[in-house]
Amino acid sequence: MFKNFKFRPKKNTRYVLSLDGGGVRAIAALVFLKHLEIESGKKIADIFDLFIGTSAGGINALNIGGLGMNAADLERFWSAENLTKTMSKSFWDSASFLQSKPKYDGVGKREVFSKYFKDLSLGESDKHVAVLAYDVEQRKPRLLSSYGTPGIKMLSAASATSAAPIYYSTFEIDDGSWLIDGGIVANNPSLLGYSEAKKLFPKDHIKVLSIGTGINRRKINGKHSSKWGALNWFNHDILGIMLESSIFDEIASDLIGSDYLRVNSPTGLVNRRMDDNSEVNLERIHLMGMDWWKEFGAQTKDFLNP
Repeated sequence: MFKNFKFRPKKNTRYVLSLDGGGVRAIAALVFLKHLEIESGKKIADIFDLFIGTSAGGINALNIGGLGMNAADLERFWSAENLTKTMSKSFWDSASFLQSKPKYDGVGKREVFSKYFKDLSLGESDKHVAVLAYDVEQRKPRLLSSYGTPGIKMLSAASATSAAPIYYSTFEIDDGSWLIDGGIVANNPSLLGYSEAKKLFPKDHIKVLSIGTGINRRKINGKHSSKWGALNWFNHDILGIMLESSIFDEIASDLIGSDYLRVNSPTGLVNRRMDDNSEVNLERIHLMGMDWWKEFGAQTKDFLNP
């Protein structure tokens, strides 16, 4: 713990908070941020100048940068009740072995998002905020932001950035574009956040705090995998493999250098599946976030108070 830790940003320095996607594992980042909030005596929204996220990290970016949520608000958003609603299944999913439709019907997810984001547009955000999605018709990434697409609704942005293929259906946003989860492009959006901050604050020094959702170290048997078809790859979390973001972390470290701090670790006992909201798994995710604070808390303090 840090005694008398007061956040005193360096003059002409702007701070970016980048949040990875990872389903329920994104709760670990909130546990870490709760400790930062307690130690600094400031809301997370008041520490950073730009919030950027992908998928579940995008939802958190919107909650913090868009709505100004504090740690207690974030805990309520990610409550067991809201998670159960968000992952409500359709009848057809329950009956279908081959899952010809998305795993979740999205009805409960929209209900939860509507409760918090209401009819607010990105342009009404408290701070600069951006989330990453992917346009399936244009076949290119799409950044939805408070400064670039201010007319897009927060609810649409949250729904689009978290429309993970297999789990949720493609989402049509306010301008008629059909988008899916930005994690297929960059699950770790740190580099994009750095680039956006350089454009927003061209005369300022940019620093990026990037928080992951755990690193899956589960080994796949190479020989066995050589015989797998679509169903076997699906059962072995092919989407999770595609969303691994270590390469973006390595590039960000090389390009941004000491102005980049990454908070992440192997998932350990945490289920690699993005939608395991069981009590046991959620407790493990909380413990992972607490371990991150123990491991990276001092570095974060120094990073924010040079």
